[in-house]
Formats: sequence, structure tokens, C-alpha cells
Amino acid sequence: MTILTRIANRPDALADVIAVIDRDGGVIVEDFISQETLAALKQDLLPLVAAVDTGKDDFFGKRTRRLSNLFAHTRHCAGIVTHPLFLEAAKHFICVPRKVWSGDEQMTSSCDVQIGVGQVIQIGPGEGAQPIHRDDGAFMWSRSYGREARLQIMIALSDFTRENGGTLVIPGSHKWDDDRPPVMSDVVSTEMKAGSALLFLGGTFHAGGQNRTSGELRTGLTIALDASNVRQEENLYLSLAPERVAEFPEQVQRLLGWSTSGRSLGWIEIDGIQSDPNELLARLNPASAAALA
Repeated sequence: MTILTRIANRPDALADVIAVIDRDGGVIVEDFISQETLAALKQDLLPLVAAVDTGKDDFFGKRTRRLSNLFAHTRHCAGIVTHPLFLEAAKHFICVPRKVWSGDEQMTSSCDVQIGVGQVIQIGPGEGAQPIHRDDGAFMWSRSYGREARLQIMIALSDFTRENGGTLVIPGSHKWDDDRPPVMSDVVSTEMKAGSALLFLGGTFHAGGQNRTSGELRTGLTIALDASNVRQEENLYLSLAPERVAEFPEQVQRLLGWSTSGRSLGWIEIDGIQSDPNELLARLNPASAAALA
């Protein structure tokens, strides 16, 4: 039976993580976050999740609760999106250089990565399995492009098991063409302890699992890092006030989308000049700007 490969969270694991994702489309990194961070995330987020309504259809789950806008609710996501095994793996798969023409000059161009969406997803008892899908379908990505646009992480805030709705994954499906349909007989369940994480590509077929328990909640925190030339799925510009974004380190600000991609995407006009929006954040938080100087 096919199972998902597990890798320990260690400083020299990046090459192994990349190799397994390239082969299987996903990998489990054990103990991705510390127990202290796990406890802090649960303290900040679980009361808020309990207060939101469940979904209204089979995709979003009639017994599943979702909490978005995570960076407005907790500061402990910053270490997740900057973790080398996540961020550097995302850059490896997404920031692939390509040749482009500008007039009679051919140049090498590459995008950066940014946060596309973040949610806590809590699957309640009695929830059925979600339809199997690819997340990069949100921006109509095609396997024919020969490149990836998303690397996603699902961190277990509670233990993930086959019985309580552990994320379903079809290993190797990121290499399938657009015409091959997913079938339930190909899926494997993500089973991991709280604090561990599943990293998977946007082109990997997956789904929330069926919760067959009588009273067990399956809670996970997911964040996607996307190609910066693809529009963010969650509109973080409107859901996060600039003053709030300015409180985060510059690296996190840029991951939230307050940055330019190459020379032509994401700029704002400041004093009549096409500028990096990060300059606006520096004006909102001079103390942070001085610390970065």
C-alpha cells in the first residue's frame, strides 16, 4: 500500500523534502512546529474557529468550520511561512527562471512567492470526504505548463488519523495530465501527530477526509505559497489593515503581498514614482524601518 514519506524536521532536510515532493507531490515533515508554537496557535485560533458557521455544501463541508485571515488573529504564522523547509522548497518549485523577450533583447525572468491563502480547517464528526481536487485549479493552472504555481502546507493542530478526516492525497498525481480524473481508490490518508505538517504541490490531487468518529474534531492550519504573478486567492490587502501588516518583519510583509514581482507587477505610486509597496509600510512604522536599515 502506498504511504506518504515522512522526514524529520532537521536543518539539512531541504534536499530530501524537495526530492520527495518532486517524486510524490507531497511529504510529511514531522514536528514541523514546536509544542510551544502549537499551544500558542491553538490558544489564539481555536476559540475563533468554534464561533464560525459550518460550510453549506459538500466541498466546503456541512460539518466543517473554516477560519481565514490568520495573520489578523495570531502572530505565530510568521515562523511557518518563513520556515526554510517550506519557504525554500516553495521557491525551488515555483521560482523557475524562464526566457522572455523585450523588443530584440531576450532576458531571464523569474517570479517570487507570496501567501495565497491561509485557513484553519476543522472537520467535525460525521463529515463526508471532500471532492478530490487540485488547489491550483483556483487560477486555472494547467499541467501542460510544466511548472508549479503553489506549494501548500497543512499543519496538524490535532492528531490526523484515517478515521477523523486526515487529508487525502494521491501520490504522484502532480504528474498526471489535465484529462486524467482522480478516483478514491488511489488516495492515501495523511496520518500525523499534532505539530507535524503535510507539504504538497498545487497540482497534487487531495481532499479533506471523512470524519468517521463520534466526537473527534480534526483541526489543521493550512497556508499556500503561490507564484507572485498569480493573484492571491484570499484578498489580504483588504482583510489586513496596512498598520497591522507594518507590525510584521519585512520578510513576512513581502510574503503577504506587499512587494513587487519583477518590474511590472504589484507596484504602487509613491510621490509620482512606481515604487515597491513595502516603502509605504516603512512610512507607517518608522521604528520597524529603522531596525531594518
